[in-house]
Amino acid sequence: MTKQLTPFTHFTAIKDYRQSAKVEHKLSDIILLTICAVLSGQDSWEGISDFGKLRVDFLRAYGDFEQGIPSADTIARVLGMVNPNAMQRAFIEWMNACHDVTQGEVIAIDGKTVRGSYDKSKGRSAIHMVNAFATANGVCLAQAKVNEKTNEITEIPKLLEKLNISGCLVTIDAMGCQRKIAKKIVEKNADYLLAVKGNQGCLEEAFNAYYRPSMMQAFDGDSYVSQEKSHGRQETRCALVNTDLSVLGDLAYEWPELKSMGIMVCLRQTGEVANPEELSVRYYISSKELKAEELHNATRAHWGVEVMHWQLDVGFNEDACRIRVDDRAEAFSRIRQACLNLLKSEKSFKGGISRKRMMCAMDEDYLSKVLGSLE
Repeated sequence: MTKQLTPFTHFTAIKDYRQSAKVEHKLSDIILLTICAVLSGQDSWEGISDFGKLRVDFLRAYGDFEQGIPSADTIARVLGMVNPNAMQRAFIEWMNACHDVTQGEVIAIDGKTVRGSYDKSKGRSAIHMVNAFATANGVCLAQAKVNEKTNEITEIPKLLEKLNISGCLVTIDAMGCQRKIAKKIVEKNADYLLAVKGNQGCLEEAFNAYYRPSMMQAFDGDSYVSQEKSHGRQETRCALVNTDLSVLGDLAYEWPELKSMGIMVCLRQTGEVANPEELSVRYYISSKELKAEELHNATRAHWGVEVMHWQLDVGFNEDACRIRVDDRAEAFSRIRQACLNLLKSEKSFKGGISRKRMMCAMDEDYLSKVLGSLE
């Protein structure tokens, strides 16, 4: 009797476009095999097939595999035929089923290019994925591929529409500082915290006219300061929040439900004397009446998505992966993300992602534990 795992109850709903009379290996089995193999350190079609041949008895505890293990070519071809939207929908439904966002949780939206997916000979650029990252539990809630003819600004509202983010604080870097995106977040009963840079020139100019370094010593609004020492470096972060938006003039009325403006000043010091070049000043707008400590914590939490990108590069060799034919790169990117969520949710083994993948390869019991970590 096969075991039922939460991810695969959603992935089995993906339509198989192959002619049924010619199908030897079920699509759900191929997806199960690929996830188990990637969890166990395999990053190529050949490695996935080899893993299956060595672990076929284990796999039959979760799937059928009546015709044995498919070849590398079959795995690659079938995953290349999977509808990307169906794969995205299955992933989001899975995360909605096993992860409840909490009131006020920070949801970070950020993009990542899968660098190895470009194909110079065919003039195909590398695919770019936008991720929605739940910072409290460190899991990706959803992904969307950015179409070559569009950009993140177009795809982010579509991604937000699919998510349950009610009561959350959505953080996006300067690329996402757009009225359309802010409006979509508010419509989803959530709040936005958007970084402000040159793409919103008038808004940035208003911040530049308002901010003075002397605010670090005396500030009329709410402020919060933290200091952290690590690896011989001291970092001081100062958050300033102003809810009197009159300093923005008419610009304050152009952004949906705008309630506060924030400034984050960060100074890194590696020696006895601070280096002015290590001082950074960042501007933010928010539909939430933030406290300075909330701004400080939310901006720090946002960079958790960068940690996720680093884990995909280092723990899964994503940038080095040369899978790039048809929709295979996108399908494989979503499978990597599913595997990363599973590995991060398994807490009994304290090693990093690479060590956890090695443990999955060596210990079938641990692999079973990882597969069930998000049930």
